[in-house]
Amino acid sequence: MSPKSKPQVKKVVLAYSGGLDTSVIVPWLKENYGCQVVCFCADLGQGDEDLNGMEEKALNSGADEFVIHDMREEFVGDYIFPALKAGAIYEHKYLLGTSLARPLIAKHLVDVAHQTGADAIAHGATGKGNDQVRFELTVMALDPRLQIIAPWREWDIRSREDAIAFAAKHNVPVTATVKSIYSRDSNLWHLSHEGGLLEDPWNEPEESMYQISASPEDAPDEAQYVEIAFESGDPIAVNGEKLSPAQILSTLNALGGHHGIGRVDLVENRLVGMKSHGVYETPGGAILHYAHRELESLILDHETIAFKQIAAVKYAELTYNGLWFTPLREALDAFVNSTQVPVTGAVRLKLYKGNIISAGRKSPFSLYREDFATFGEEDVYDQSHAEGFIRLYGLSLKVRGLNGLPVSGLDMPKPDYSKFKRD
Repeated sequence: MSPKSKPQVKKVVLAYSGGLDTSVIVPWLKENYGCQVVCFCADLGQGDEDLNGMEEKALNSGADEFVIHDMREEFVGDYIFPALKAGAIYEHKYLLGTSLARPLIAKHLVDVAHQTGADAIAHGATGKGNDQVRFELTVMALDPRLQIIAPWREWDIRSREDAIAFAAKHNVPVTATVKSIYSRDSNLWHLSHEGGLLEDPWNEPEESMYQISASPEDAPDEAQYVEIAFESGDPIAVNGEKLSPAQILSTLNALGGHHGIGRVDLVENRLVGMKSHGVYETPGGAILHYAHRELESLILDHETIAFKQIAAVKYAELTYNGLWFTPLREALDAFVNSTQVPVTGAVRLKLYKGNIISAGRKSPFSLYREDFATFGEEDVYDQSHAEGFIRLYGLSLKVRGLNGLPVSGLDMPKPDYSKFKRD
């Protein structure tokens, strides 16, 4: 982008993590846009280690102001739990840890811009990834008047070495080194790993890479039971203790991680068209998804479960692609919430060396009837009625067989077209 094409910006709110990229963006923005910079930090449960000293670091990097919001309860209650109730999992494995966080961060970026009188927001997402789309679509939806600055699509920095050199030139305090291996994203829902050995999908992830989950081999030799209570689809208690949404997730992260639960190795399709290889640690998320499915199996009817599985795929795609603040996602939430009204009860699970094993489920709204399911009771189910049902259910197959047509439909006989000639 040439200097003439740059938008006129007075104050910008930067999504700030304190890492190498966002640290060098601060002086870059001031140098290239001549604007004030507000560093906004989102506390999503990434841990005190990442948050300690962040304000000092931001100000030492040249920021004019630093703002931090504790968004842990909002993140879990308003973003993670809705996706959990929807059953949203991207490409069978990814529980959308980064995807769910980005629209929330962008929402707060817009709020901070309004509060501080900023006329632009900036982010450190690269031009190859999904996050640029998630941030910018949210800003466009919530306040299209705000300018959006994406330094990775403008500057000459092309590597970590370039960024470290820029930081040194501008006296930016960073701890990153050229030897750093993995790119990570951390929040209450997950910890992701990309880069390093993972750039070759043939490589097995090294054990030292994992940070919040034990290897199944090193997990305890004795299983541990956990009971999770739900009310209208929302988790409300663990082992009989009522907890807030963030507390529930923190508790299950610790339990699951201890037993090697929730490791995912995935080659995924990015929205921008390329594939990427990542490894995710989602111990609490894996437990909650498993428990929620178990409870739904007891309560929801076949047709609702079947259609909800279709909706779950679309819900996951919308979330992954940055389309959280859209009419369709809101409409899907309305459908999901209507299905979740009776999803109240408890699920007992056994955690053992990376495995989640069902150990019991109960609900006052269960559709399971022992007297209907048993083979011995004739007063609730007359087995002779099955004959008529089967005759009607298989009628099309019977007609096909009587006409001598193959079941697969592949080697269909050629019709005698002479029979269709008009006189």
